[in-house]
Amino acid sequence: MGQEGGDDKGLSIFEKYLTVWVILCIAAGIVLGKIAPEIATRLDAIAIYINGAPVVSIPIAVCLFFMMYPIMVKIDFAEVLKAGKSIRPVGLTLFVNWAIKPFTMYAIAVFFLGTLFHTLIGPEAVDHVRIPFGLSLDVGATHGAGKVVLVEGVKMLEVPLWRSYLWGCILLGIAPCTAMVLVWGYLAKGNDGHTLVMVAINSLTMLFLYGPLGGFLLGVGRLPVPWQALLLSIAIYVALPLVAGYFSRRWIIATKGEDWFKQKFLHVLTPVTIIALLVTLVLLFSFKGDMILSNPLTILWIAIPLFIQTNLIFWIGYGLSRILKLEYRDAAPSAMIGASNHFEVAIATSTMLFGLSSGAALATVVGVLIEVPVMLMLVRICLKTQNWFKIAEIRNR
Repeated sequence: MGQEGGDDKGLSIFEKYLTVWVILCIAAGIVLGKIAPEIATRLDAIAIYINGAPVVSIPIAVCLFFMMYPIMVKIDFAEVLKAGKSIRPVGLTLFVNWAIKPFTMYAIAVFFLGTLFHTLIGPEAVDHVRIPFGLSLDVGATHGAGKVVLVEGVKMLEVPLWRSYLWGCILLGIAPCTAMVLVWGYLAKGNDGHTLVMVAINSLTMLFLYGPLGGFLLGVGRLPVPWQALLLSIAIYVALPLVAGYFSRRWIIATKGEDWFKQKFLHVLTPVTIIALLVTLVLLFSFKGDMILSNPLTILWIAIPLFIQTNLIFWIGYGLSRILKLEYRDAAPSAMIGASNHFEVAIATSTMLFGLSSGAALATVVGVLIEVPVMLMLVRICLKTQNWFKIAEIRNR
């Protein structure tokens, strides 16, 4: 998604019109769900089952691997060694991403989905999500906020719909961006070197912090998730493409050269992530079409807390950058890395943990829907406020 090397590091047609493609996929998925609902159902049923419950949907796992691999193969981990020269911006970004963002997302989502919009979503509305991997529960048993029921012969967890949306928001809140931020930083005239360093560090940090933070906040949100489930998700959707990207990058550069890798290979890969994402979205909305048509404002109720969270984290990062007297070229990407979300990982994790048809998966997709327009708005804000950091730049000289 963000391009490494190449002459044009701006938005490609896929990235520039991502919101449009997502809307078209919503429409296509809803139509598919109406005219051929069995297609998506059969595809999602091709899964690895444990204790009678689907754990990993194989078609979705394939789509999500191709969603993640192009991102990971672009990362040059040698850049991490340069992070020591930029301790303040790197430290600020890690602090905002992992000590502030997950908890503000939880609080904002609970307030809007569980209180302000609770009646609008439906106090009695329920969702059926997968039983977390690693648990063996009988029909009628309770787990967190849910109760085990049979849905077409498969044991599922029946939970309040708003909590399902909350869990999707939590997964977005603990997924700092490692892909599109390369584009946002470039458009905002930020420090490309710092951005690349943070892409690599965020990818590595997610291996260690995504699971514990996700398990903690989901538990607070009344869905205790066994560590095995989150560990499996991280292994499949972060570690596997990360390792594949690292070794294939080294092999390709060794055999074909760095210029060929950047100018040819990455150019071919550029649309792969978004194409895989869009295929996944068509399947997802083929399940959720009836719910959206019956309550078309559903996406709005989810989008509002996500929009507020994105802006809040941006201004926290941007404000702290000014207090720390960072130069503008470091302040802009530091603020936007925290504000944007790694929605690929969030979608992958929500799909594996809760199922393609879950409200949690739908919530992560809303994150995709608002990502591009909101981040472009923040890029424009950065460009118009560069003068805020001129004093800091003079003092740092």
